[in-house]
Amino acid sequence: MSIDRTEHGPSPRSSLTTLAGRAFGAIPPPALVLLGIVSVQVGAALAKHLFSAVGSFGTVALRLFFAAAVLMLLWRPSLRMNRRTWTVVLGYGVTLGLMNLCFYLSLARIPLGIAVTIEFLGPLTVALAGSRRWLDAFWAVLAAGGVVLLMEGRGDLDLAGFLFALAAGVCWGLYILVGAALGRHTTEGDGLALGMAVAALVVVPFGVADSGTAMIQPWVLVAGLGVALLSSVIPYSLDLEALRKIPPRVFGILMSLEPAMAALVGLVVLQESLHWSQWIAVLCVVVASAGATRGTRSDV
Repeated sequence: MSIDRTEHGPSPRSSLTTLAGRAFGAIPPPALVLLGIVSVQVGAALAKHLFSAVGSFGTVALRLFFAAAVLMLLWRPSLRMNRRTWTVVLGYGVTLGLMNLCFYLSLARIPLGIAVTIEFLGPLTVALAGSRRWLDAFWAVLAAGGVVLLMEGRGDLDLAGFLFALAAGVCWGLYILVGAALGRHTTEGDGLALGMAVAALVVVPFGVADSGTAMIQPWVLVAGLGVALLSSVIPYSLDLEALRKIPPRVFGILMSLEPAMAALVGLVVLQESLHWSQWIAVLCVVVASAGATRGTRSDV
């Protein structure tokens, strides 16, 4: 995959950003993706503790606001971009905002492991899209069977939570595709910082309207900053660097451990136990992704 890394004039960078860029560049793409998975799930567990204070809208608003602030200060991106690049940045930001909003709305209603398993259908679809192998059709059916098991496993699974997670999955698939375009049209963390700012502009008004002054409590602000770092700044930086080096389809396949990691974090951090059939459902999705990975190793 060809990548345009042409600089448009000098851009001052701090030693911290230079060091971060070199560090990311030295890490193999699969490791970048796996580190991002761990970070985002721990961040999601921390975010769930904020729901009682500021709700879903307030939590995602804090996450995106602090993430945008940190990334804009870190990268200090130039606003001098052509129209096509701005279109990609705006598309990335809107997708990012909607993905986070839908995911947190689902997380307020269903366990973390179930929410991520459903949401994961987005990247799995990207991973399998365009494949003509009959075996990939089997992996797709296996993943679909896992979702059916999730719905059948417990009668009290909230339908709205399921639908919000499904909507987040659609956005996640789009995020992978638009993120790849962002990596081609921008350099370093510029596109990510601007895209995060756009996402914050989309979501923050909802959070302020819903939560009001509850969002400015000191402990809420500190927790919000932690969520932003764990769930946005670190994983999205890792994702963007990985997407500069590997195709979107391969990136989607490498996310196969996401549902299992979410279920484990939910169990350990949030004490969210799943029904045995739901653990089987999570396993179905993970195995489907791992099976697809075996068939595409030559693409990495």
